Amino acid sequence: MKALFIHADFIEYEARKKTKLAEEISDSQKKKRIEEVLVAFISFEKRDEEKEEAAAKALVANIREIAGKVEAQRIVLYPYAHLSSSLAKASSSIKILHGAEEILKENDYEVYASPFGWYKSFNISCKGHPLSELSREITADDAEASDEAADEDLSDAVKAEEKMKSQWFVLDIDGNEHVLELDPKKNKVKGYDFQDNINLKKFCQYEMAKSRISKQEPPHIDLMKRLELVDYEPGSDPGNFRYYPKGKLIKNLLELYVNQEVKRTGGMEIESPIMYDFEHPSLKSYMNRFPARQYTIQTPDKKVFLRFAACFGQFLMMHDATVSYKNLPLRLYELSRYSFRVEQRGELAGLRRLRAFTMPDCHSFCADLPQAKEEIEDRFELSRSVLEGIGYDIPDDLEFAIRVTKEFYDENKEFVMGLVKRWNRPALVEMWNERFFYFVFKYEWNFVDCLDKASALNTDQIDVENAERYGITYVGSDGEKHHPLILHQSTSGAIERLIYSLLEKASMDSQQGIKAQLPFWLAPTQIRLLPVKDEFVDECLAIAEKLPGRVDVDDRDLSVGKMIRYAEKEWVPLIIVYGDKEKESGEFNVRIRGEDEKSLNAEALAALINEMQGEMPFEPLPLAQKLSRRITFRG
Repeated sequence: MKALFIHADFIEYEARKKTKLAEEISDSQKKKRIEEVLVAFISFEKRDEEKEEAAAKALVANIREIAGKVEAQRIVLYPYAHLSSSLAKASSSIKILHGAEEILKENDYEVYASPFGWYKSFNISCKGHPLSELSREITADDAEASDEAADEDLSDAVKAEEKMKSQWFVLDIDGNEHVLELDPKKNKVKGYDFQDNINLKKFCQYEMAKSRISKQEPPHIDLMKRLELVDYEPGSDPGNFRYYPKGKLIKNLLELYVNQEVKRTGGMEIESPIMYDFEHPSLKSYMNRFPARQYTIQTPDKKVFLRFAACFGQFLMMHDATVSYKNLPLRLYELSRYSFRVEQRGELAGLRRLRAFTMPDCHSFCADLPQAKEEIEDRFELSRSVLEGIGYDIPDDLEFAIRVTKEFYDENKEFVMGLVKRWNRPALVEMWNERFFYFVFKYEWNFVDCLDKASALNTDQIDVENAERYGITYVGSDGEKHHPLILHQSTSGAIERLIYSLLEKASMDSQQGIKAQLPFWLAPTQIRLLPVKDEFVDECLAIAEKLPGRVDVDDRDLSVGKMIRYAEKEWVPLIIVYGDKEKESGEFNVRIRGEDEKSLNAEALAALINEMQGEMPFEPLPLAQKLSRRITFRG
């Protein structure tokens, strides 16, 4: 069968006229209006005949999956012959239709089966979020096999994560534990006074609900397209993106900065493959301990998977290394271009959650727990420095989360409290009675966006399994071999998430009447010169060559007012109109985005640019200096 699923504000239909295939119905079944509903338009096909029971179950499995993602409890099954040219006979179609209806009712759904074989009028209001329109091809034969195959490709950790129970509490800076409860119907958290920290409340609600589905398009998606930074790539798998020159510049600069800071603090940079043997015993064992879905590929020689983190290459490298206790703690680092995770379709949301991403992945190998704690504290401050350098206000822009086993928490509460005090704001704690994963402790700094969705930026974890799994050892002061503890840190989080959060942050500023902008060092154009007449274009180009920063010239045949508006739409930080007055005086009236104008001579202007740039990495303009020479990437 073929099906089109619409998540709708409402559907209303009326059976007007019978066909010769029509089923008998009562008057009350002829006309309905159902609100807040998932509508399944279905064409039953010949291949479904004589497999009606299996076909109904396969249809229900798809409906339950989609209904769960969009949180729909009302279902309309709407026979719709127009999706296929190979239709099943009426008796078979009616059996599947009502078979699915009965199964859904048994599972506590409110179900309406639109009459089969009638000409009907209908009105529908589609909700318009990313999951509101989905098409599926459903077969009775393949449903069970595909479910089994999909289940095989899920790691044991993913399966455990879906079932595990957590205890949640807010840990304040005085060490008090405020136990939280979530009202699932109202999606409201009780147990802590969030009056002074509304963002923490949003974060707690998001984490405790464990719903990653995006029903609305987050604002950064429109911004990344409108600013010609990043866009969807229809020729690839969902969650893989194309970067236009301006977006690639921003990505490059973020990568350069994070690389620079990690290496400055002792991270030894390596490079490793992006694909690994699916049947390698150590890799397969680790894969089952990591909560991620994998891409798998059948090569001519073997089945492989695309890495979902840089751990594999670093661990295999350390397996072959000769290490002394004198070398510890040891930091090994890779900026993985790319790591791959098959995030579920409804969870994909622009740059917030995607399937291919660039992850700064730094592992520290530590002799014992005391050394591991010291290393975490040191890297905690490294993350603070890196994220503040990028443009975040710490801790005001982020929320702190700790995930921990009860045993580790009870034995190391002073250490946990020390991190909360370093943060200087309350933290959300998720506690497990037993260990599901390879780590006993992790922390995250999370960004809460315009839609109240949270995304982890940096993180650090204490891994107690993988040194033994991969045969990683060091020689201790006793001359014997020991397994180190391994810390997994992403100093900044995925580069793509940094772009997402900076754009979302700019959008939130705009909603509060503050001009949206990127940090100066990341602005694709930092200074734009606007010549009032064509005769000043060459002079502007000469000035541009003498100024530091990324300077371009709007030489198009436009009014000054239009040129200013274009520069404002591109979030250009410094705008300078140049004409007779500026030529004669040598002074520039500089429009500073979000601030008052300043009158500066060339020397003072250069000093301002250098001050705004600071010590951050720099790359030249990503596009032609003259705007008349540029193309438009999005029509």
